[in-house]
Amino acid sequence: MAENSILCSVSSLILSIFILFCCLFGHCNSVEQLGGYDTFTISSFKYPETQIRPFDMRYIRVDLPPWFSSMSIALKSSVNLDVKSAEKVPKSVLPMICFRDGSLPLPDVSSTSLEVALSNRSFDGIQVLQNMEQCYPVPRNMTMKLTNEQISARVLYFGLFNGVGPTRTQSKMIVRNRAYSFTANISVEGCTTSTMQGQYCNQTIELLSCARSGNSSGNGSVSGFFNQSMVLCRNNFETSCHGDGEMKIYSLEILRITESLTISVQNLRLRPLDSIGNSSRIYLMCFARYGAMPLATLHDYSGDLNQSPLVIRFPKVGRWYISILALHLAKEIGGALSNASKVCYSLEVQELECPLGKAGPNCSSERYMLQTVLRKYSTPFESYYLPDGGDVISDAANFHLEPLLSNYSVGGLDTWTYFLLDVPRGAAGGNLHVRLTSDRKMNYEIYARNGGLPSLINWDYYYVNKTSSSGDSVFFVLYNSSDEKVDFYILYVKEGIWNIALRHLNSTGDISDGQTTMSISLERCPKRCSYHGACKSALDTSGLTLYSFCACDRNHGGFDCSIEIVSHQGHIWQSIALIASNAAAVFPAFWALRQKAFAEWVVYTVSGISSGLYHACDVGTWCVLSFGVLQFMDFWLSFMAVVSTFIYLTTIDEVFKRAVHTAVAILTALMAITKATRSSNIILVMGIGAFGLLVGWLIEFSTKYRSLSCSMGLCLNRLERWPSREWLQNLVNTVMKRFRWGFVLAGFIALAMAAISWNLESSQNYWIWHSVWHVAIYSSSFFFLCSKVITINSGNRTPTDSNYQLTQQDSLSQGA
Repeated sequence: MAENSILCSVSSLILSIFILFCCLFGHCNSVEQLGGYDTFTISSFKYPETQIRPFDMRYIRVDLPPWFSSMSIALKSSVNLDVKSAEKVPKSVLPMICFRDGSLPLPDVSSTSLEVALSNRSFDGIQVLQNMEQCYPVPRNMTMKLTNEQISARVLYFGLFNGVGPTRTQSKMIVRNRAYSFTANISVEGCTTSTMQGQYCNQTIELLSCARSGNSSGNGSVSGFFNQSMVLCRNNFETSCHGDGEMKIYSLEILRITESLTISVQNLRLRPLDSIGNSSRIYLMCFARYGAMPLATLHDYSGDLNQSPLVIRFPKVGRWYISILALHLAKEIGGALSNASKVCYSLEVQELECPLGKAGPNCSSERYMLQTVLRKYSTPFESYYLPDGGDVISDAANFHLEPLLSNYSVGGLDTWTYFLLDVPRGAAGGNLHVRLTSDRKMNYEIYARNGGLPSLINWDYYYVNKTSSSGDSVFFVLYNSSDEKVDFYILYVKEGIWNIALRHLNSTGDISDGQTTMSISLERCPKRCSYHGACKSALDTSGLTLYSFCACDRNHGGFDCSIEIVSHQGHIWQSIALIASNAAAVFPAFWALRQKAFAEWVVYTVSGISSGLYHACDVGTWCVLSFGVLQFMDFWLSFMAVVSTFIYLTTIDEVFKRAVHTAVAILTALMAITKATRSSNIILVMGIGAFGLLVGWLIEFSTKYRSLSCSMGLCLNRLERWPSREWLQNLVNTVMKRFRWGFVLAGFIALAMAAISWNLESSQNYWIWHSVWHVAIYSSSFFFLCSKVITINSGNRTPTDSNYQLTQQDSLSQGA
């Protein structure tokens, strides 16, 4: 009995401890949930240290799903510029960071975004990215957090550039600007519950329940009736009550192309009373926004639902957010105003959809979903779009337009025809090319929009005529358009469904009088880089998007190589200067040949020839070999020519000269094959040459005086009898008599001129100062060659200096 009681007591104790532990654990867990946020990390990327060379760029893609709450960016760079110094730096060499929603930024096209961003000096304007790109100078340290109230849930791109403008894509022989490096950490946070949104996932989102309510009819003046389907979405009336100044948020998913979205309220009432009183004193503000949380200060559409419903024409496909804000809730009782606690209503949203193949007002226009046809033997995402079953021209991306046009009009109004196409994921680095060609004056207007149907008041890009288009847009470029031809590009087109609408003016006439062909294609580089460059492709840093860009020749620049930076006449003068200036190599080559220094003669001769051939290829005149081979030969032989000049000034035997030449050839070849154009190579080459000269003198000294090192006692005896002051004076006299110092001074002046011209070189004045460099560096070699007085034959080691010989003989005799 006692044993049972003990067991019961122990069991009760264990049970009590277990219950207490559960309560404590549950309490701590609940405290943790109350104190934290209901978020989780969707993605997190760390980009290692990456170097951006001059005139280069890097793109980074960040995917933002509909349930994301915030995105954090932490960037560190080696750029050390403050606001004042950044304003003084030319944009062609200024490190920039640019942001764009949905596609890649391209700051080379227009400087408008640069001016705006530089004037703002902050990242506060990032919330308007859906309409444009924004660029800022790269900071040394940047920490930025963007929420779903600032940017839409799509794809955000930001690009890092080392200089922007037309010259960024121009081919350059030598680039002297500085490179910079950066590291970045990017993380995206999301809400664990679909009904919670906001930066901290603390805002309740009510999902509207939708159901198809049947068809409605719209009258057609010619063809009769067109059935329209209606999708009706409602909220729960019992939960739609909130007080003055409180905001309630709803979400709605549009899955198909929709003609209109109508937002209205029913059964509006105040609580605790069941009647409204004076309803005109209530403002039930509605804010609607596509893809992001709407605010009173940031939204796409707004209206007072107490006065009239909010109608959104041609809304985009995707997620919409609707905010309802009640203001000035007051009721009039006996002529006096008293505050009401809450307002209640029933929210109703109507989606009006057209049947398949129809669109536009009253669903009277034709709508075609274009098929994607991939090009053969092309890079990824290169394709063209054709209608299914339409009149297609064989083996071409063109199709006849007239058989596809809408022939239904109301009262002789203009008709619309819609073409839908899909730009796949990852193809945001491509360009959408639209062309129309007719045998008569065209009477069409073109409107393009991403995600929804375009109209006269709602479009992303448009073309009316040569003088009226989206020409002020950064990403719209018009080419060779006339009354019979339309040709434009949408640069770095956004991913997703695009709608291209043709508005046929005065459609009451016969549309079969002329013939018009249309072409829609997704291409890499616009206009094939204007035939002044090569189209290249690369992946963004995340490896998710393929983008294309133009690498232009020496005379052109811009995103499509259409800007002529160097004129034809200027190109001729540059070619003459850069090629003919290498004729200065004749002077050191002639002197070396005259002195029978055949190794130096070969180096100078071949150096001048290879430099001329290299510059002829670089300016686009003639390439006898590949550009890489010519560049290597030019720099390697130039380095060899400089070092050979120093070695020539020594008087060592040819055996030692050959050894030094071999070692120098290996070192300079390594320098030429790895980063040949860096400025530090000049200092290295001069250092190698000076070291070779010093080694030559040491070899000469050790050769002439090796007999003095026979024994320690003999050396000590020589040092006692030959004072060091006298030996030093003889050495100085020997050096002074070995050179013609007038030529030495002229050589140093020419060398200084070469160094100055090297430092003054830029992409604009390169042809001037590099031509001066050719003349100065070869002239300095010539002067240094002429400065040498003493020449020593390979078989005779006895110097011609009489004083030097007597001193050596006296020393030997005394030592003996």
